[in-house]
Amino acid sequence: MRASADTGGHRGGARHLYVHLPFCASRCGYCDFVTVVGRDGQHEAYVSALLTELALERAVLAPRLESVFLGGGTPTLTEPRALSRLLQALPPAEEVTVEANPETVTPALARLLQGCGVTRVSLGAQTFQPRLLEMLDRRASPDDVRRAVYALCDARIDNISLDLIYGIPGQSPADLDADLSEALALGPEHVSCYELEAKPGTRFTHAHGAELARQATAMEWYFERVVERLTAVGYRWYETANFCRLPAAADGRDLRSRHNLAYWRGRDYLGLGIGAVSTIEGRRWRNTPRLGRYLATLAAGERPHREVETLSEPVRRSERVLLGLRLDEPLSLDGLDGALDATAVERLERLGLVDRRHGAEALALTERGRFLGGGVTAELLA
Repeated sequence: MRASADTGGHRGGARHLYVHLPFCASRCGYCDFVTVVGRDGQHEAYVSALLTELALERAVLAPRLESVFLGGGTPTLTEPRALSRLLQALPPAEEVTVEANPETVTPALARLLQGCGVTRVSLGAQTFQPRLLEMLDRRASPDDVRRAVYALCDARIDNISLDLIYGIPGQSPADLDADLSEALALGPEHVSCYELEAKPGTRFTHAHGAELARQATAMEWYFERVVERLTAVGYRWYETANFCRLPAAADGRDLRSRHNLAYWRGRDYLGLGIGAVSTIEGRRWRNTPRLGRYLATLAAGERPHREVETLSEPVRRSERVLLGLRLDEPLSLDGLDGALDATAVERLERLGLVDRRHGAEALALTERGRFLGGGVTAELLA
């Protein structure tokens, strides 16, 4: 799959494609994604179903895409021949990202990804502390993370993102600093740092929910420490939980995740696979999360069962505010009439949490406002 030189807008079809590969070796206790453990014998059938679904929906996509994102699950656990067939059949895109668990990345897999046009790999490191990895039910060791990064670099994949988690029960400030130091020593182009969430219904919440609730107030310090450490060494804090090297340190490249920027900017996108979500021209649908049902329906040449929602204009405007203000760029207020509470905007501006830009035609959170995040944006909504 070769990259396109077309970097135009999203007119003429959605320019962003998400592909869900659900297979995992085991299920982490904190995970609430749509995943399937085992089922090794169904990888080829699942890829065939994905490509059938793509053919059925191809008309909603632009001829050339801006981004393709393979998420999971563990996409790199997919049988190599099936993964290669999928990657080579997808439409051309400027950015092609594959999520990977470090223990699955071998030199051979790295070469496969590079040969199939993958331009970006997102590695789920989570933490470099063995006892915290055990707490999270993660299989990869710190050495697995290092080996994965080296293998990807050797394969000439030069856009690597590391995912880290903070707020793990038992994680000390020293642990967090050590994780950041370990990550930075590998020189990733991009770092994502997420606060561990207690998702309802997960094993992790059942076992540790009370402890997570008790430590919630400490998370503000952890978050501020993450921002302080990464920005001090030249990373751009471009979204609430995401950081990338500045162009001057990256051969002039803009290393922000183009696929995730599409979500935050309210662009249309198509999702393929079980549990995948699509938002196209004011409609949002979610595919069935049941693997057997998905395979059977696509084998018959029919679209999978879906839950469909029509997004009203007020909902679309509110989402643009909530998502757009996660970014470090001003949010244009064009088309957002009625979405904001004017009194709240003035009050939060006086408190130094929001900043009106370009003659009040755009809005941004101040640094202090960004640290408070969702609480500020929620108050802004009418």
